[in-house]
Amino acid sequence: MRYFIGVDVGGTTTTLAIGNDRREILAVAEQVPTRSEQGPQGVIRAIVEAGVALVGKMGGTIADVVAAGLATPGPASLDGQLHNSPNLKHPDWNGCPIRGRLQEAFRVLNPNLHVRYIGDGQAAALGEFSIRSRKFSWKQIPGSQLPDQVPRSLFMLIVGTGLGGGAVIDGRAVQGARGRAGHGGHVSLPPDAFRYEHDRQLLVGNAYSSAESAISLTALTHQLGYRLGLEQWRGHPLNSAPGSIRDKAKRLRDLAGDGDALANELFDDQARALGIALLDANYIGDYDLLVIGGGVSDLSAAVRGRYLQLVIESYRAHALDGFKDGVSFEFSICGDDAPVIGAVAWAATDAV
Repeated sequence: MRYFIGVDVGGTTTTLAIGNDRREILAVAEQVPTRSEQGPQGVIRAIVEAGVALVGKMGGTIADVVAAGLATPGPASLDGQLHNSPNLKHPDWNGCPIRGRLQEAFRVLNPNLHVRYIGDGQAAALGEFSIRSRKFSWKQIPGSQLPDQVPRSLFMLIVGTGLGGGAVIDGRAVQGARGRAGHGGHVSLPPDAFRYEHDRQLLVGNAYSSAESAISLTALTHQLGYRLGLEQWRGHPLNSAPGSIRDKAKRLRDLAGDGDALANELFDDQARALGIALLDANYIGDYDLLVIGGGVSDLSAAVRGRYLQLVIESYRAHALDGFKDGVSFEFSICGDDAPVIGAVAWAATDAV
């Protein structure tokens, strides 16, 4: 049997998965700390060791691995040369030819193993598409649980610490001319996407009022600190809770599920901004499906339903008449595993 390894390197954790030439996702390994602050060399060594162990659990050896797909935070070149990223905290990451270095390390053990690079947002979109289209099967999501309608194209925004994105058209991930496609978090939003002037004053990259400055954990942290200082919320329990503002922002998801008014206001605002960001993407791509991924996929059922409805309402309120309908909106079915599943699919592209 031939195997394909997927690697998703995040700023905090790294995840590996393995698939085979029958297009089955066999296993997704537990996340391990990336330790990016130690630089690329240690991370690469840990990836190779984890890959060898994972294929061994499947009863194979590294010699049975045809290719590995590598996804990292962007931006990066088509061939996986990284540019400066706030998620990878060591100067050696800037300009690092990560794909080539990982391939060299794997080829010490298997001279024929090829590594293919893809941005993590692009990988997430491809992973979501691969399962939804049944191009790959995964026992975690039986076919009976999949929507009947198979999309031809989709765009996905992943709400996390930042806001990543990626697209698939006609079954292939869109990388762009230089590998930078999908950075939906850096599109600009109109003033009415923000409740307060303060909310617009978060610098992300080199711009204010971007989608990421409204739709991310970073945005929630920025907004929460301001709102807790308003007279309306001075009596809120988070004001007396221990921890940093970021720690408190991480609690908002659970608080929203408990009906907390401030948490729900923040997520309502985020959902409305997300509707505009998805509209911006759809103006360019005209997709069958718009997918919401990341931590908001884990909101309670009631909050998820309200969140999705507000996304759709905001999208349609701002859309040209010709774009109001004809597209579906859904939460990710692959969750946090979408990028690593996409990395497996990318490794297997044109190979099986």
